[in-house]
Amino acid sequence: MQEKYTPSDVEQSAQSHWKKIDAYKAVENNPRFPKGKYYACSMLPYPSGKLHMGHVRNYTINDMLARQLRMKGYNVLMPMGWDAFGLPAENAAIAYKKSPAEWTYANIEDMKSQMEPLGLAFDWSREVATCDPDYYRWNQWLFLKMLEKGIAYKKTQVVNWDPVDQTVLANEQVIDGRGWRSGALVEKREIPGYYFGITQYAEELLSSIDTLDGWPEQVRTMQRNWIGKSEGVRFAFTHQIAGESGALVQDGKLHVFTTRPDTIMGVTFCAVAAEHPLATVAAKNNAKLATFIEECKAGGTTEAEMATKEKEGLPTGLFVTHPLTGEQVEVWVGNYVLMTYGDGAVMGVPAHDERDFAFAKKYGIAIKQVVAVEGESFTTDAWAEWYGDKQKCVTVNSGKYDGLSYKAAVDAVAADLAAKGVGEKKTTWRLRDWGISRQRYWGTPIPIIHCECCGDVPVPYEDLPVVLPTECIPDGSGNPLKTHAAFLNVPCPKCGKPAQRETDTMDTFVDSSWYFMRYTCPDATTMVDERNDYWMSPKGMDQYIGGVEHAVLHLLYARFWTKAMRDLGLVKIDEPFKNLFTQGMLLNESFYREDESGKKTWFYPNEIEVQHDDKGRPVSASLKSDGQPVQMGGIEKMSKSKNNVVEPKDIITQFGADTARLFTMFAGPPDQSAAWSNSGVEGASRYLRRLWASALKLSATIATGAAAPASYAGEVKTLRREVHLTLKQIDADYERLQYNTVVSGAMKLLNTIESFKSEAEGSAAALREAFSILLRGLYPVCPHITHALWQELGFAAELGEIIDAPWPLVDETALVQDEIELMVQVNGKLRGSIKVGKDADKATIEATALANESVQRFIEGTPKKIIVVPGKLVNIVA
Repeated sequence: MQEKYTPSDVEQSAQSHWKKIDAYKAVENNPRFPKGKYYACSMLPYPSGKLHMGHVRNYTINDMLARQLRMKGYNVLMPMGWDAFGLPAENAAIAYKKSPAEWTYANIEDMKSQMEPLGLAFDWSREVATCDPDYYRWNQWLFLKMLEKGIAYKKTQVVNWDPVDQTVLANEQVIDGRGWRSGALVEKREIPGYYFGITQYAEELLSSIDTLDGWPEQVRTMQRNWIGKSEGVRFAFTHQIAGESGALVQDGKLHVFTTRPDTIMGVTFCAVAAEHPLATVAAKNNAKLATFIEECKAGGTTEAEMATKEKEGLPTGLFVTHPLTGEQVEVWVGNYVLMTYGDGAVMGVPAHDERDFAFAKKYGIAIKQVVAVEGESFTTDAWAEWYGDKQKCVTVNSGKYDGLSYKAAVDAVAADLAAKGVGEKKTTWRLRDWGISRQRYWGTPIPIIHCECCGDVPVPYEDLPVVLPTECIPDGSGNPLKTHAAFLNVPCPKCGKPAQRETDTMDTFVDSSWYFMRYTCPDATTMVDERNDYWMSPKGMDQYIGGVEHAVLHLLYARFWTKAMRDLGLVKIDEPFKNLFTQGMLLNESFYREDESGKKTWFYPNEIEVQHDDKGRPVSASLKSDGQPVQMGGIEKMSKSKNNVVEPKDIITQFGADTARLFTMFAGPPDQSAAWSNSGVEGASRYLRRLWASALKLSATIATGAAAPASYAGEVKTLRREVHLTLKQIDADYERLQYNTVVSGAMKLLNTIESFKSEAEGSAAALREAFSILLRGLYPVCPHITHALWQELGFAAELGEIIDAPWPLVDETALVQDEIELMVQVNGKLRGSIKVGKDADKATIEATALANESVQRFIEGTPKKIIVVPGKLVNIVA
């Protein structure tokens, strides 16, 4: 056994061995694993080209889970792949003047080369890249199937259009109404696009959240809120407003939906979206309103933006009729009303809606109280929370509805609206159908051909995949597919006449909605085959691991996609993920300088010299290269954008992969964020060197395989009890994925072993058992060093290689104590402790306590009373 621990030698040797025996290749129905399958998967990364220690933390969580469960007898699948389509590759192509394909595949190879030294137990034979035609052909295939079933369809959509770059922008790419790259004023355009009817599954998506008891409650709540089921009344304000054709706009009805029909008598205005037909009519002869409408159209289109932006509006001069009172209600255009949500119009009840209250106060609109709570007073000076509390309210100032509770008022108002033919009870959803069309190049081509004679024609199944040309280099002037003649111009599949392919590509959430199923059968000649049933049954993937930032869209789309596949007869499950674990982020210090324009330049931590006060607290920082000050940006999530990443290759070169893994797991609970610490890394390295040194020191003793005695006694028995107590705690921590305390348990085990000095009978056997338990408990965290020591100490000859060694079992008999320790108090103050037999009677305990020298110093004469709390303490009242 080498005297010095050399991580590079140990790790290269272990990895070469595992590669030679193809250790991580998962095979269905493998008889070697009696407990059956276990599928554990981390969310696939985008191939940005750089791996940082935050990635290491994420993947080590999965790796620990997989390795420990394999030792427990499970047939574990842990695959890896790449979410390889998307806008970043196009941006890189513009910047580096190379094709997104070249950039993406180079990054994949680079990231794989950075992953491999970590010793992660990925089954690389199942690797998937979503930009591979063998993968995305099935995106296209399922799209066509959903088109046939009416789950996919085409309609016009309102988008952000950059007139300079000639492309659609996501909401986050619109900054102050301008395109993030071109700086051009963004326009709202209605263009045709394809949608998936996720709302067809809204009720099931909502109700089945209750079955996801292996998910964090926070994520389940976020899913419920996003789906957003609302029960209320949809009704119409009638009007006589005509459009240019002379016909009444929308048949003379302004429809709205409300969850508070009990407040309908408090309506004092209506607000419509900038794109609403009534706004268009009003703007014809109102230049100020027309300008305001154009400003509204330049804004974002998400609810999040609407919630945070200043609420602004202008009156249209148009009026609609209240359906129950007959009063005339003025129509406003509001920048907070979205045409894509509901009917693009809302009723304004300022007294009982906080947003309407602020809007009315700003513009001097009447505020009319129509519900009340006993003991509360109403004022228009400031908003009070009870104004919108439907459960405690009763109607007031509402004529025939006065005195009704919320539910009774809803029923009465709904009935009256229905009798007039202008309203009905209705359930609405915050969830909207999923628009998948992207006017982008680097994505899955939508398999549609446009023919002047036949219209939109689906590409025949036998012609799939529609292969994306990989040689294009975007220049920012729009989608290059529009000018790629070889891709664009094709004969119509129906009539054979010249036609053109659809140049929109699919939203990249499509790619990530089912990749985990393709892992199960990456070479299948169908979308999935029976191997998917093996790994995903009976209730989906056994453990999914990923960031909470994907709690809504990715997980929701994956759930929808799974249900669509089920309904098409492709899978037998209702939900894709049985258990979900959302890991915390790894944080690090950030440093920057800001120029006169406000642009920030971020620096790597190793470029910075930090100055500390006399208490060791950081007070200032400077750049090493020029000695000039930099700003301290505080602790932030590791991110390339802020240059506060630590690359694993640097840590591996200096300390080894096992140290990198050990630190990231010990830094804090895996589900919580943890701060990077150079001293913490050095501490992890010291522990592994200690482990190696202890193994070397004890090798002659524990490698002999000394036989265990018939029974253990004294210090040897105490050693075994401490070891098995710690193993019991480690077991529990593995079960709940509390890997930081697994590491602390391993550290405690090494302390226990090193402090044991007895040479009594059975000591060698007990030490050998203890070291065997320590190595197996630590192996999922630090597989390389434990593999080497397992071999060196002879455990492999006895139990097989550590990768498949049986997980150690707690010896419950070792936990039984012959003696117990009791604390002794005198007049309520701790004065000492005693050891007595575990079955000692009260008299023996009292006598032993009174005989204790430390206790006797505080007693004079005969005690008044002695109280024995079994198993805990003795309290002497002197």
